[in-house]
Amino acid sequence: MPVKIRLKREGRKKRPFYHIVIADSRAPRDGRFIEKIGYYNPNTNPATIELEFDKALVWLQKGAQPTDTCRAILSYKGVLYKNHLLKGAQKGAFSEEEAEKRFQAWMEDKESRIAAKAEGIRKGMDEDKKKRLAEEAKINQARVEELAKKQSELVAEIAKAAAAESAAEDVAEDESVQEAVTEEKVVSEEAAVEKQEATPEEKGSDVSVPKDESPVASEGEAVETETKTPETEAKVPVEDTAKSEEKKADEASTKEA
Repeated sequence: MPVKIRLKREGRKKRPFYHIVIADSRAPRDGRFIEKIGYYNPNTNPATIELEFDKALVWLQKGAQPTDTCRAILSYKGVLYKNHLLKGAQKGAFSEEEAEKRFQAWMEDKESRIAAKAEGIRKGMDEDKKKRLAEEAKINQARVEELAKKQSELVAEIAKAAAAESAAEDVAEDESVQEAVTEEKVVSEEAAVEKQEATPEEKGSDVSVPKDESPVASEGEAVETETKTPETEAKVPVEDTAKSEEKKADEASTKEA
């Protein structure tokens, strides 16, 4: 019965996870298996491989045939190299101690290269993260500047609208004041015209008042004349005669001269 070292798929869609199993070559891929000797997770960077080294080496020495992927995994973990060294020791090319020494040296070199690769990947991820953070910060700064610009434009528009509104209010207030002044002027002119029209009537009324009072005065004078005594009446002709005589004497003197 041919035995194979192969992968048994697990996991969900687009996120595969594999078990390394020893199975009959005639069994389906995800069917029955003889033994499980490890697992392989390709979703991590670098890929995670866990393998029972001694069991894999025993099955390989028994003649189990690995698939291409499992051969790469066994080579990566050093199983194939260890099997090669053990075959050389069996043939007498070198001792088992020398084989173990060479294998340990290879493993140390392999682990150092794996560690360097992991460190490079980690540094690359950190640099990529820093780069993405810098780009995000740049984008955020651009957004903040754009938002500040929009806010400043909005504030300017609001200030402009407020200024226009205040100017309109001032114009309206000035117009209302001007209208009020105009109305007051018209009213004052109308009052002046009415006063001028009313002045002749007042004058007529002033003249008519003495006329109305004149009869009273004449009546008073009549009363006074009526109250005059005969003595006053006699004095008036005497004075008149004296004045006329003096006038005649003056005229005669002027003629003689």
